[in-house]
Amino acid sequence: MREKNRGLAFFTLLVYIFLLGPLVIIAFASFEPGSVLKFPPTGFSLKWYRNIFEVKMFMTTAGTSIIVSLIGNLFALLLGIPAAYALSRFAFKGKEALNALFISPVLIPGIVLGFTMLRYLIVTYQLPIYAALLIGHTVIMLPFIIRVIASSLSNFDFAVEEAALSLGSGQLKTFFTVVLPNIKSGIIAAILIAFLESFNNVDISVFMTGPGVSTLPIQMLTYVENHFDPTIAAISVLLMIFTAVLMFIIERLMGLSYFTKR
Repeated sequence: MREKNRGLAFFTLLVYIFLLGPLVIIAFASFEPGSVLKFPPTGFSLKWYRNIFEVKMFMTTAGTSIIVSLIGNLFALLLGIPAAYALSRFAFKGKEALNALFISPVLIPGIVLGFTMLRYLIVTYQLPIYAALLIGHTVIMLPFIIRVIASSLSNFDFAVEEAALSLGSGQLKTFFTVVLPNIKSGIIAAILIAFLESFNNVDISVFMTGPGVSTLPIQMLTYVENHFDPTIAAISVLLMIFTAVLMFIIERLMGLSYFTKR
């Protein structure tokens, strides 16, 4: 038994090295003082972190990514909350098919989905690039909004809603004053997860961007094509920290949502 536990611990260590090793290498390489990305670094310098804020396009595209993620999140919430509520609350014909439709953007390869949106939104319907980018990000955020909120609703006791209705509260008022406050932690978690998915997205954005409109991940790809300095490693470290902090918040919110229903 002890040998088996040692074998499992060794295998787990290998998995962690495989997953975290590249991240550690990038983190150390971001402090390279030279003009070429290398590992191990020959010294220690923060100049490439300063360079992030000196390159105008990084700031511009980061702003675009944040705006698109926030506005797309709002649209996804307006569509996703009613959809999650209906799928969790009611039983109706075609429910499984509708649920599969809402989840399909996650199941379809991103390149296929991005090319399809390019074909119809921009080429066929000739929408402005910014509008097409916003629609594309709303579509990819919607499944995460629906699944997380539906998971939160699965822990909600709908008898509370029925009690409010029986006491004379209207359906809409009950939804906003009884249902939503009880799943607010799940809604916040859904917002954060969807934001991360949108902000870090590449496969959809690469088809939906064009002259004058780009997102931070696409700008990073463009920068790598022309430069080989540690700036991209520095940005990657900041994005990893940003993602880790948001995921910690999401984990705490989802845990709070689960235990408050118990």
